[in-house]
Amino acid sequence: MSGGGTETFVGYEAATSGGDKKRDSLGTTGSPAHLIIKDLGEIHSRLLDHRPVIQGETRYFVKEFEEKRGLREMRVLENLKNMIRETNEHAIPKCRETMQDNLDQVLQRLHAATDSVCRLQQREQERKKIHNDHLIASEKQHIIQWEDFMKEQHNKQAEVDEEHRKAVERLKEQYAEMEKDLAKFSTF
Repeated sequence: MSGGGTETFVGYEAATSGGDKKRDSLGTTGSPAHLIIKDLGEIHSRLLDHRPVIQGETRYFVKEFEEKRGLREMRVLENLKNMIRETNEHAIPKCRETMQDNLDQVLQRLHAATDSVCRLQQREQERKKIHNDHLIASEKQHIIQWEDFMKEQHNKQAEVDEEHRKAVERLKEQYAEMEKDLAKFSTF
């Protein structure tokens, strides 16, 4: 096989240089050796050089693929175009109309709910204010009661201290008298 490749290579050089109508080592351009080499080159290219066939098949495949792909993409785009047109003509106006009708109802309900919430908040604030006022009044009353209690305790303490002082003085006087009586009896 390698020997044939070498001959083909020589034949290829001869075939390319033979077009100049120069005389080469194999003979003239129209010589039988030149024709054989040319035939060998063609046989070699047909048997061993598959590039032109593969390129042709590749071009055919790419062309078919692009045409089928283009047709498929065209169908997809056409379907999308139809869907968009149908949506724009039918679905969007219907949705817009439904939304407008429902939106008015929702807005009315929202205003009613907002008013109810405002009233509830106002009632809650009033209730808290009354409760806080009651707590403040109750706290003030407890403070006043505590102050009165402390004054009363202070007065009672003063009374008890006074009674204690008086009792201590009576006892001192009593013991002083008992000592005098005892002193009288001890002199006997």
